[in-house]
Amino acid sequence: MTTPKDELFFRLQRALSETGSGSSDFDLNPDTVLPPGRKLRPAGVLIGLIERPDGAHLVLTKRSSRLKHHPGQIAFPGGKQDADDDSPVAAALREAAEEIGLPPDTVEIMGTLPVHETVTGFSVTPVLGRIRADFTPVPELGEVDEVFTVPFAHVADPARYSVQSRMWRGMRRHYYTVPYGPYYIWGATARILRGLADRLERSS
Repeated sequence: MTTPKDELFFRLQRALSETGSGSSDFDLNPDTVLPPGRKLRPAGVLIGLIERPDGAHLVLTKRSSRLKHHPGQIAFPGGKQDADDDSPVAAALREAAEEIGLPPDTVEIMGTLPVHETVTGFSVTPVLGRIRADFTPVPELGEVDEVFTVPFAHVADPARYSVQSRMWRGMRRHYYTVPYGPYYIWGATARILRGLADRLERSS
């Protein structure tokens, strides 16, 4: 018999199998002029889902407020692909182990979403993973202030998203947000999640 948990992951598998183009930090800002000949650096982030009695939860981090880039922002575990990483998937798993203490062998890789281009020059591959065992998060000192979870049903609902804006480098930049409690989820993280939510809605 199929359980609600199984049905969610069946739907996610269908959503991953959909064809489609990638996304970017510029989707809502069509007037953005990108520098010619720019070189994007590959990166991988983990959309890690862990099952709880009340349903699947998404694991996210709050970046350290002391970081030079994106201090205090909500992000997926992950980062740039190093020379020793054979793929963005490997980078996402390595970074998750370093940033939050997630053992790579507890993650069942379900697949990847199309790449997301960031305003900071990264080509990010979102990696969807089912965390098969509970673990005790260990935030990386100096990099991560907090590790927390959000009910996946919250970020899987397109109606939870809104578009907001702020001034950035002298121009008004628009972006997606999907706040949850005290956590202001926005920017690339929200854009990637919105893309997944849209896929889930189409595959229902």
